[in-house]
Amino acid sequence: MRAFRGQMSDNQPIRRSLPEKQKQLRDLKETLAAMKSHTSPALKESVRKRIAQLEAELTAAPVLKSNRPSGAARPKQERGNAPRRPTIRSL
Repeated sequence: MRAFRGQMSDNQPIRRSLPEKQKQLRDLKETLAAMKSHTSPALKESVRKRIAQLEAELTAAPVLKSNRPSGAARPKQERGNAPRRPTIRSL
């Protein structure tokens, strides 16, 4: 069965909000602290790398927010009553 465009299995990065990134950072730090001494060095390094990426994103987030004019709101996308994805019909 093939995936349709926009499906979660399209191998696209998951976009997370600021609170979700903060929670993920806390979880990863707890995971790293809970790892045993015999845990693979490659696994520890990959967790450390992701922690560093998240910390960099979180430090850059306030800068990105301040660049947006305060009076400018995000454009609202009009969807109406359209379904979120096309339905699959039998032949």
